[in-house]
Amino acid sequence: MRTRGSALVRYAYMLSGDRALAEDLVQDALVKVYSRLRGHPGKGRSVGVAAGSQAHDLESATGSPFTNAEGYVRRAVLTIYLDGYRKRQRWSGVKHLLSDDPSTRGADQAAAARVDVMAALAKLGARERACVVLRYFEDMTVPQIAEALGTAQGTVKRYLSDATKSLQEILRPEDFRPAEGRAAR
Repeated sequence: MRTRGSALVRYAYMLSGDRALAEDLVQDALVKVYSRLRGHPGKGRSVGVAAGSQAHDLESATGSPFTNAEGYVRRAVLTIYLDGYRKRQRWSGVKHLLSDDPSTRGADQAAAARVDVMAALAKLGARERACVVLRYFEDMTVPQIAEALGTAQGTVKRYLSDATKSLQEILRPEDFRPAEGRAAR
């Protein structure tokens, strides 16, 4: 971080276009990459740091799985950024389904939205409902869901896609529904 920190932040800034987000991305990536050291004690040689702290020089570690630490961190920055981007895109595609006037938002509306979502989930098939809950409420990845359910990743993706379409239709406000007799586009 001492020698390549500013380059990493510039890289993250080029991805995100936001200095604060870039710094957060780099910090998250460093934590992600270097936390792997917990499982590999002695892999990197300690370098001079404040008392009570420990730092590792992974570039010169013999037998270290991190032969290119900066490359690992850059890849982690990209992965973290893309994960956040996908979540924002997914949210922007469905947030209008539950949107209301923020000035009148209250506990009763939050409870009503929760009830609506629970009722919509109840209309899904068991596998679709399980995939949605594991993905969006437990924040599991598709491979993790596939393993938990004992099914293929492609099947999980299909269930998630079908469930998302169903939920969008079920939760769509009445004034956004197509008129009777008119085909939906």
